[in-house]
Amino acid sequence: MATVSRVLNGVSARYSAETEARVRAAITEMNYRPASVGRALRQGESRLVAVLAASLANPTMAAIAASTEAALREAGYVMVLCDTHDRPEIQDEYLLEMRAQFATAIVLLGAVASPQLDAFRAAGERLLFVSRRDPFAVDDPFVGIDNRRAGREVAELFAGPEAGSIGVIHGPLTSSATQDRVTGFTERLAELRPQHPPRIVSAEESDHLLIGYRGADVLLSEGEGPSAIFCLSDLIAFGAARRLGEAGKVVPRDVRIVGFDDTPLNDWVAPWLSGVRVPYEEFGPAIVTALARITAGETSFEMVLGHTIVRRDGRPASSL
Repeated sequence: MATVSRVLNGVSARYSAETEARVRAAITEMNYRPASVGRALRQGESRLVAVLAASLANPTMAAIAASTEAALREAGYVMVLCDTHDRPEIQDEYLLEMRAQFATAIVLLGAVASPQLDAFRAAGERLLFVSRRDPFAVDDPFVGIDNRRAGREVAELFAGPEAGSIGVIHGPLTSSATQDRVTGFTERLAELRPQHPPRIVSAEESDHLLIGYRGADVLLSEGEGPSAIFCLSDLIAFGAARRLGEAGKVVPRDVRIVGFDDTPLNDWVAPWLSGVRVPYEEFGPAIVTALARITAGETSFEMVLGHTIVRRDGRPASSL
């Protein structure tokens, strides 16, 4: 048993090459895999990396999670994926469970403020914030895009006088990503069209489709309604387009919609939707690099990924 343990743990000074070959052959023949539980108990950590996603119903987070899983697997880790449903109490439940499982690090893909998250920070746990910054300390390790800059760039799409009345639909401002997008957009639009502020509609719901649907309903109830709408996610844009269609509005002929995320399905189901494209495929490698930096002792850094503006002028939504 001791010899096998030494081979598995690479203590090469205590066995010969012939002995190692015999052990490796036996491992292959028996299809043996070391039990990670005992190793985790001895070392106080495991190969597990926990990813706590705010909403896996959101295609954006699902795409980032898929990229993360592939990169972690390539780096020798095993990913555990949990859906917090954007609720503090569920996030806290998973934080405690992942600590009990000796997860080597916890990746928060859309963190919300919660008591245990604050306690984990104070205890020096390995935490990486992705997409949204730490709600308690913005300088904690972060991987994501520059949301404020992206919001400013979207505002430039609405700069011309032909834009007419502009609406903005967003979800809860408890998300730093949402805050930055709205702030960047409104700041830049005020510079470009100071006499024509946008009509901003928000909702406290977690379902982005409903946020878009009900937000568009509010905008339609005011005068002639908007001629353009900035939706803070693609799902919000889909909900808004549904309500506009019910009101007899054709997107983008009657109302132009700009979204955010550019999920992989957009080329197939939403050729009418322009917006900000988040580089999903870059998140996984960046997260692996960030975890290495955290393991090395870095406690304050950010890794800002590049975004792009995607312009589409395809078929109207009513023809799909």
